[in-house]
Amino acid sequence: MGSFRRAATRVHRSPSAVSLQVGKLEELLATQLLLRDARRISLTEHGEVLLAFARRLIDINDEAMAVFRTSPLKGRLRLAAPPDLGTSLVPGMLRRLAEIHPGIVVDVRLDTSAAVQRMFAQGEIGLALFNETDKPFAHARELFSEPLIWLMRASGHAVERDPLPLAIAEIGCAWRDAALKALQAAGHPYRVAYSSDTSAGQIAALRADLAVAALPKSLADQELVRIPAKYNMPPLPLTRIWLATDGSKLAEAFITLAAPELTPGAAGRD
Repeated sequence: MGSFRRAATRVHRSPSAVSLQVGKLEELLATQLLLRDARRISLTEHGEVLLAFARRLIDINDEAMAVFRTSPLKGRLRLAAPPDLGTSLVPGMLRRLAEIHPGIVVDVRLDTSAAVQRMFAQGEIGLALFNETDKPFAHARELFSEPLIWLMRASGHAVERDPLPLAIAEIGCAWRDAALKALQAAGHPYRVAYSSDTSAGQIAALRADLAVAALPKSLADQELVRIPAKYNMPPLPLTRIWLATDGSKLAEAFITLAAPELTPGAAGRD
């Protein structure tokens, strides 16, 4: 999660309790599991090894419970999500659902956030996952949020070009809309230098120093860095991941069992 505060929210404990538990685990194993600095907490090499074991233990637990559980739920659930969520968040959720409710068949469609919301409004899907900076409608549930920031290649020169070369996703992406709206409001000249249907394409353009992009803060690393303040880039909003269901038993089973941390009342991250 990147911080004790966000991890504490996820497991419904206080940050101090989580920090204490991690400290006891490090003492038990006689090794450092986390690297702590002022900006972010990350795993050490030993932490990565332990994480792999932890995931295997959870998988074995879920498999054992599934053997002794019989679910009466059967049917077909239609789910839609943007490509980025479809390749990162959705597969793990589907795996957990299949273990508990093998009778539920899930059809997945990947499209832009705007298209996902349109499909949901028209009743074409029973469960929608999508990105938006603001709450789209009353019963959408916010899963988590984080800042959008302007990213560039470390020591790159794309940010110095005029007009500013921009890497954006296709029309209907909330990150695209936020970037263009911010630049237009600030009167900052730009040109679309690279367009892609996923953030992977934008990241490739940034790594090649072809453009800059507005992307979630979690994508920053040693090679992709926040554009320095001296370039006067306009501020960007938070990006939020929302979930909406049609209220059916199949959709609610997906939320409750496939991703229990995302049930109503669970706080988000930023």
